[in-house]
Amino acid sequence: MLASYQTADAVRRVDVFRRPDGTSGFEEYRRDPEDMATWTSVHRLSGARDASRAVAADDARHAVPWAAAPIDDHG
Repeated sequence: MLASYQTADAVRRVDVFRRPDGTSGFEEYRRDPEDMATWTSVHRLSGARDASRAVAADDARHAVPWAAAPIDDHG
């Protein structure tokens, strides 16, 4: 994983990762108390393929509304 960002309440998270073929992608997760705090994939966004971490982070900002503020290209 290249980076992981979560909300202040630690209920939502976006992971930016690199695949073995060199492309990057991202996935959004949520954690609910009734699920014993297990992270659950929200939108199945991991199929998106981006050339770099920066592009994956930018795509995450557009696809995941709450992530627009916390995701930057320096982490």
